[in-house]
Amino acid sequence: MRSADATTIIRVLLIIFVAYLIIYKFNPFVIAILIGIAILLDAIDGFFALHEASHGKINFGKYVAGLRGDPKAKAEVAAVKKTLKKKAKYGARMDVAGDRAVEYILWITFVYTGVVPIFVLFLVVIRHSFVDAVMAAKGTSSKMKTGFAKAVYSSNIGRGFVNVVKFVTFAYLPFVYISGYPIIVGYVLVTVLVAYIMLRGAAELYESFA
Repeated sequence: MRSADATTIIRVLLIIFVAYLIIYKFNPFVIAILIGIAILLDAIDGFFALHEASHGKINFGKYVAGLRGDPKAKAEVAAVKKTLKKKAKYGARMDVAGDRAVEYILWITFVYTGVVPIFVLFLVVIRHSFVDAVMAAKGTSSKMKTGFAKAVYSSNIGRGFVNVVKFVTFAYLPFVYISGYPIIVGYVLVTVLVAYIMLRGAAELYESFA
């Protein structure tokens, strides 16, 4: 099994564990840390895939340099990605499946605990279902063509922003359920997160039909 796939399985199992901790009102600070670890694993599983495919030639420093736009590192990473797509065609879809499983588990948990309205879950499921179907049919995770779409979806800032908002939102909601923190703050965070998820989905659809 590829290390990237093992990482995906680990983070899904971790979130299942987190869901039970939330339901049984465990220490919210511990829950927040575990959610942070799960999101971090999502952020670095791409590195594991490239590191393994390159037989160790792509180390973490070179991977980060590539993300930052260093020409030499970016070219090396791009070359390994092309090889990776041929050797593990299901890899990108496996990563997406893991992302969806983690997100759905958290949304369902917060709906179950009464912290998040059920229509939010409906919106997220519908968005992911249709966008993922279109992207799977195209067979690519999409290279954005417009400056706006690149900023929203594929740029490091765009990816970093959605991960930060996910962490802040999902880490705060257990405090609402367990410790009685103001739910209005949770609603604001959920609104921002869902709005950005929808915006990213619109960018993906645009690129798919362009």
